[in-house]
Amino acid sequence: MSGIVIVGAGQAGASLAAKLRSLGYDASVTLIGEEPAPPYQRPPLSKGYLLGEMELDRLYLRAPSFWDEQMVTLKLGNTVTAIDRTARTVRVGGETIPYDQLALTTGSRPRRLPTAIGGELPGVYTVRTLADVDAMAPEFVAGRKLLIVGGGYIGLEAAAVGAKLGLDVTLIEMAPRILQRVAAPETSDYFRNVHSEHGVKILENIGLDRLTGEDHVSGAVLSNGTELQVDFAIVGVGITPATLLAEEAGLEIDNGIHTDEFGRSSDPNIWAAGDCASFPYKGGRIRLESVGNAIDQAEIVAANMLGAEAPYAAQPWFWSDQYDVKLQIAGLNTGYDRIVTRKADGAAVSFWYYRGGDLLAIDAMNDARAYMIGKRLIEMGKSPDPAVIADPETDLKPLLKG
Repeated sequence: MSGIVIVGAGQAGASLAAKLRSLGYDASVTLIGEEPAPPYQRPPLSKGYLLGEMELDRLYLRAPSFWDEQMVTLKLGNTVTAIDRTARTVRVGGETIPYDQLALTTGSRPRRLPTAIGGELPGVYTVRTLADVDAMAPEFVAGRKLLIVGGGYIGLEAAAVGAKLGLDVTLIEMAPRILQRVAAPETSDYFRNVHSEHGVKILENIGLDRLTGEDHVSGAVLSNGTELQVDFAIVGVGITPATLLAEEAGLEIDNGIHTDEFGRSSDPNIWAAGDCASFPYKGGRIRLESVGNAIDQAEIVAANMLGAEAPYAAQPWFWSDQYDVKLQIAGLNTGYDRIVTRKADGAAVSFWYYRGGDLLAIDAMNDARAYMIGKRLIEMGKSPDPAVIADPETDLKPLLKG
């Protein structure tokens, strides 16, 4: 038997390999990753690791010895250049590796600024890999001027690190407000205020015309004509699914690698999970960019590769850490038409997304209790009366029984 080959050694790939072994699969498992580091957590890169509060070994998803103990062959620092679906092989450098089944957990890649506007200048960074963060870390010196392009969660987290380390931080967002694509105006307002209190200058409805500099970025010209002095820049303008390998192999692509409810691609011997996979969800198709999805979907795919035929029922959840604020999100807010605000003790607050009478999602800031209960309500399909949620005197826990 050729065994199972997994392409992509991030959270999804590592979870899939570990799950195969825990389910008793005893044939060969090969996990191939482009990066030289063993599988590691990405979320702390732009938070604890960049701040210097988390050591490298704490990033690793498993102790390096785990992979040997589980007899998972790690091929790190290797890029798969082609899939031969007929022969059932993948090509890695000069080596051809056969598979019985193949899993693509290739993740996503950050969008970069065009070269024509200075996107490739030294001193312009994205936040995606360990190498990205190691390269930018020496730039974080108190008093230096940091420009952040993009007001999503990655950009805001990087801004928080910069501000905490004493940098002069300016963030620009071409949309009318930060977090516009992913959150309600209430959440945007909350984080705008938090960042302003920490000295971050947020410029909304303003784009980037170009970055300037010779051998290193030194300035920026904004869409309104403003010119800024810049010591370095971080670009956080979203990610795209890493589907090139799948496309070249002729697999169906639909905002990611198209899979059925079991995680199977248009080739019955090839599966996909994590950021790179699009899958059926509530009558449509979605692709989720989150740690929770990477783990849960990969584990279901592992079981299905062994014959379980278990549909993947996504339960979306996300989080972001900025300063002393922990944002926890449950559900998907697509199509909401009403926001209900619930205030708790101190600065804790949560925003509940409704469409008509249906609860869709919750954003909870420093309110773990509201988040946990909101998450359970969404998973259970329960939608409490918005007036009950808004009343700070309401004890939320009994709502789970009603």
